[in-house]
Amino acid sequence: MNGALVGVGLDSVDIARFARILGRRPAVLDRLFTSGERSYADGLVNPAPTLAARFAAKEATMKALGVGLGSFNWDDVEVERLPGGAPALIVSGRAAELASALGVGRWHVSLTHTDTTASAIVIAVS
Repeated sequence: MNGALVGVGLDSVDIARFARILGRRPAVLDRLFTSGERSYADGLVNPAPTLAARFAAKEATMKALGVGLGSFNWDDVEVERLPGGAPALIVSGRAAELASALGVGRWHVSLTHTDTTASAIVIAVS
């Protein structure tokens, strides 16, 4: 892992509940996700599990930084897909400021989902 552990965050999201929220309030997509995340999800038959996992990663990032809801904008954290398919975490704005203040130099992120639950773990490393 090279570097000191700064923080670890873990979060899980109920996919059906998340899909219902997105169905009732489509505008929430623009608030929660970057254009890159929305574009990737648009190409999927069922985007709910993927979006739920990315939402979990955003909450896990808050936990890894030791902050709560409202500490930064949802779109300050983006999960992008590397060419081999692995997820990568990109932080900007207030999230990047908080990470910098803690000495975070690298991120590790893992996403998973079942039929019912999406989960993410985020590790912040100096």
